[in-house]
Amino acid sequence: MLRPAAPCEDSPEEERLAAADVSDREHPKKRVRVSEGAEAGNRSSTPGKAVSPQGGHGKRWLRGTAQGEAEASARPGDQAQAAMAEEGQQLLRKANFSALLGHTNGLSRAAAPGAKPIASRKLLIKNFKDKPKLPDNYTQDTWQKLHEAVSAIQNSTSIKYNLEELYQAVENLCSYKVSATLYKQLRQVCEDHVKAQILQFREDSLDSSLFLKKINKCWEDHCRQMIMIRSIFLFLDRTYVLQSSMLPSIWDVGLELFRTHVINDRIVQGKTIDGILLLIEEERNGEAVDRSLIRSLLSMLSDLQVYRESFEHRFLEETNCLYAAEGQRLMQEREVSEYLHHVNKRLEEEADRVITYLDQSTQKWLIASIEKQLIGEHLSAILQKGLNHLLDENRIMDLTLLYQLFSRVKGGLQVLLQHWNEYIKTFGTAIVVNPEKDKTMVEELLDFKEKVDHVIEVCFVKNEKFVNTMKEAFETFINKRPNKPAELIAKYVDSKLRAGNKEATDEELERMLDKIMIIFRFIHGKDVFEAFYKKDLAKRLLVGKSASVDAEKSMLSKLKHECGAAFTSKLEGMFKDMELSKDIMIQFKQYIQNQNDSSKIDLTVNILTMGYWPTYTPMEVHLPPEMIKLQEVFKTFYLGKHSGRKLQWQPTLGHSVLKAEFKEGKRELQVSLFQTLVLLMFNEGNEFSMEEIKTATGIEDAELRRTLQSLACGKARVLNKLPKGKDVEDGDKIIFNDDFKHKLFRIKINQIQMKETVEEQTSTTERVFQDRQYQIDAAIVRIMKMRKTLSHNLLVSELYNQLKFPVKPGDLKKRIESLIDRDYMERDSDNANQYHYVA
Repeated sequence: MLRPAAPCEDSPEEERLAAADVSDREHPKKRVRVSEGAEAGNRSSTPGKAVSPQGGHGKRWLRGTAQGEAEASARPGDQAQAAMAEEGQQLLRKANFSALLGHTNGLSRAAAPGAKPIASRKLLIKNFKDKPKLPDNYTQDTWQKLHEAVSAIQNSTSIKYNLEELYQAVENLCSYKVSATLYKQLRQVCEDHVKAQILQFREDSLDSSLFLKKINKCWEDHCRQMIMIRSIFLFLDRTYVLQSSMLPSIWDVGLELFRTHVINDRIVQGKTIDGILLLIEEERNGEAVDRSLIRSLLSMLSDLQVYRESFEHRFLEETNCLYAAEGQRLMQEREVSEYLHHVNKRLEEEADRVITYLDQSTQKWLIASIEKQLIGEHLSAILQKGLNHLLDENRIMDLTLLYQLFSRVKGGLQVLLQHWNEYIKTFGTAIVVNPEKDKTMVEELLDFKEKVDHVIEVCFVKNEKFVNTMKEAFETFINKRPNKPAELIAKYVDSKLRAGNKEATDEELERMLDKIMIIFRFIHGKDVFEAFYKKDLAKRLLVGKSASVDAEKSMLSKLKHECGAAFTSKLEGMFKDMELSKDIMIQFKQYIQNQNDSSKIDLTVNILTMGYWPTYTPMEVHLPPEMIKLQEVFKTFYLGKHSGRKLQWQPTLGHSVLKAEFKEGKRELQVSLFQTLVLLMFNEGNEFSMEEIKTATGIEDAELRRTLQSLACGKARVLNKLPKGKDVEDGDKIIFNDDFKHKLFRIKINQIQMKETVEEQTSTTERVFQDRQYQIDAAIVRIMKMRKTLSHNLLVSELYNQLKFPVKPGDLKKRIESLIDRDYMERDSDNANQYHYVA
């Protein structure tokens, strides 16, 4: 920006700066940076993007005189002198304002302090007095030079003239309105050269490889030549062409000519595309090919904007046909695992081709074609042929690959989901329905559940749909056999919580209970589980066979969390009874001491609330007088504290510790109450018949046989049996074994566990069904009391919502009829399907 001069004269440096500032505004549209036209031979990274080395012309400087006048060395024919004069006035006004603010910007010296401001000088810009003229024949001579230079470039020979001189010549011609003619002449020269190139490609003797190399060299030469030519004619490209929106740039002219006269030639294009496709086919078959040649040719097609219509359509069609045939063939020849790995390999190869030489726009359609032909067309066939095998053998890597490939295809995961569902149902049903697998059912279910969980987590990336489908499938097959899975799960828990189970630590036991609870959730008849679990829990608590109280309470807590407090209320009551019984026995022992009634027998009694515990069949046996006396003492003590209650003794649940003397010495025998009654008889004699023992003890026949078998045929034989054998028969003689030997002082003689008979199992199940009837009745009355009037279908629907166990419509109808008979409800007189509550 110009500044007012100081009182002294301006220095030459200041004059040059001022002149440069004005020159910057001389021709805003025609300002070009200092010439880079000398650069040639540098090909742009992407031919066809109209990006090439820059060129320009030197700046013309404006210099101001000391008197405030200046002469502008402008080009002849310039029409901007008036505008420049006005702009100069504006610059001076701005300079004055800047001076008042005191900003010197280093271009002028500041006035001395106290000096008077001096008026600024004006800078006037005048037009040329005469317009400069070109020499005669300048245009023709100059074009001849340029033509020679272009021909030299096209023929790869040396250029006679300096590149800067050529650039300046183009600039001079453009300044004198010869741009249009120059542009046409240049285009014609380029077109003639390109037309001449087509002849070399029409030789029939060229094989595919040589042809491709030749067309590639021709293209590279053409690009190099056009870059050189454009660098010389850059001024034309940046002025005349840029201002004419309808004219293509010099680079685009080169592309257009090559496209029109070379690539769009039917023979040349056909051979080029055929050759490229042949190379790609060879590479797909495992042969080594020149990938850089393919990349260069496909880049050429993209730059010429014929990639899609000339190459891509044919390429995708051939790819489609290739992989359609390959998919059909390999599905029959290979195992599913091998086929999946082949498909994955093909996808990786094609993705690499896109990165290496194909255009990015091809990727979507290419990958989609492979996915469709190798995966989408064979979804069901792949799963039917190999899914079960992969899952049975737990092939985690292959299953992961299967999921990844199927997720790439539309609808693939849905088909996989259906087969996944069918597999779980089929495999699980085979475990549950087969009675021969009852012993191992729960173990197999736990292992199967763990396996499918692992597959979902690792292979199916925790897909929520697969998780939900697995749960539905488990719930379906595990309830195909009503009640039995619930019963077996309860017994499995009993086997793990019973004392003597040394298979697991506390942490492992806790994890096992968590797994069992997952299986338990799928069961509909949870009341069946409760009945059998309660029966086994009672045995563990009463006989003292529970492995861990903490584990028992942990299981109880899990059941309560899963099914609610009502489900576990009776089970919790059993634990409370055991704790109360301990307190009562402390009080009873104090009571005995206060009575001064010493006894050789130490009695322990468990008081069981009948509503909490399983129902036990009463059995009358003949107890020794000492035991009967102690029972009466306890009865007097207990009823004295709890009047109105009734005690019923259960000898089947009793056990005792006896002191015995043998030849080898004294021993203590830990036995059941029935075993106790039999052994006490041998205080009166050494030999008894089975009938005598039965009469003396009052034990029923089947129970007595098991008791004698445990004493005379087990590991610890304190009695002998004649004749010898594993089973006790009528007429057998039972003899005391005085020669009994054992390394332990206290010996536990286990009662022969009678396997739960079909009748007992049926009895337990029938009790469950009876309880269910009561629950159905209560639910019907509850609903009718709230609704007063309800149709049959709505009542049944409400019952299904409220009941937590499976029930058939026929059973519901029977309960409704029963309640009508008992006057809890009545039918509508006009509509038999309408019920009314009877208050």
